[in-house]
Amino acid sequence: MKKEDKSTIIEQIKANVGGYSHFYLVDITGLNAEKTSNLRRLCFKEDIKLVVVKNTLLEKALDALEPDYSPLYETLKGSTSLLLSNTGNAPAKLIKDFSAKAGRPTLKAAYVEESFYIGENQLEALISIKSKNELIGDVIALLQSPAKNVVSALQSGGNTIHGVLKTLAEKK
Repeated sequence: MKKEDKSTIIEQIKANVGGYSHFYLVDITGLNAEKTSNLRRLCFKEDIKLVVVKNTLLEKALDALEPDYSPLYETLKGSTSLLLSNTGNAPAKLIKDFSAKAGRPTLKAAYVEESFYIGENQLEALISIKSKNELIGDVIALLQSPAKNVVSALQSGGNTIHGVLKTLAEKK
């Protein structure tokens, strides 16, 4: 491969990684053409981009990006594919569901919510991760709950007090 071609591919990888907030490094070797096509279809439905990359070119692309992705370099052995997504746990769920049927893909590493996850044993942790928007929604719901209870108590109390006063006024 010519040096110009390599630099073009590195730029494409940098653009892909920079365009998504989360990415997973997976191994899809051993999948036949039909299963690979099925995996690509599922990725498309889930708004996940699947890109097969060369390890050395991926490492060079990650070197040029921020933050420091060096914890991922040890996993760049054998065949590597990138799963790029803006939803942190979507690729993990896809990997679990698809590998239950086909035996692959296997998780090598992931960069999700500004943290590194290395190894296949991190898959369950990645599935349970909530996105920042989900966490913000949970916090808002927790903050609204006591306020709703106070408003509800005041409203029901107001009706009770009003009822008592009305009854007392009618007795006189």
